[in-house]
Amino acid sequence: MNDVFVQRGWGAKGLENQLVILVVEDDQLVQSVVEESLADGGFEVIIAASGENALELLDQSAGKYRALVSDINLGPSKVDGWDVARHARELDPELPVIYMSGKDVADWASKGVPNSIMLAKPFAPAQLVTAVSQLLNASPPTAKTE
Repeated sequence: MNDVFVQRGWGAKGLENQLVILVVEDDQLVQSVVEESLADGGFEVIIAASGENALELLDQSAGKYRALVSDINLGPSKVDGWDVARHARELDPELPVIYMSGKDVADWASKGVPNSIMLAKPFAPAQLVTAVSQLLNASPPTAKTE
């Protein structure tokens, strides 16, 4: 399977003014639900279908992502959601992180990054938007230097 990323929402024009969320999820059905939920909440969504693709997008992001939403088990990927979140926090120590998992909830305390949220699948779409908003409101604004 090829790594694919999809940008959805209002398009690339004006991205710097949008609340861009990187979603890392290998299941297309879950991608659709998460994307629709976040778009309805007013967020721009970029989807990475694997951990490797997510790392690549993060490395090229130049700080454009306002939050990370990641599944833990990313199919055949050698990079899991724990790895993606740790890498994201190396790049931006304040980046809000929301994990999604059906079976790794118990590992969150030992493997999750600090000040993150774990959503146990299945969850209501409103729970995801609330979790992202909660962490965005709690984190200090990032200063953009020009």
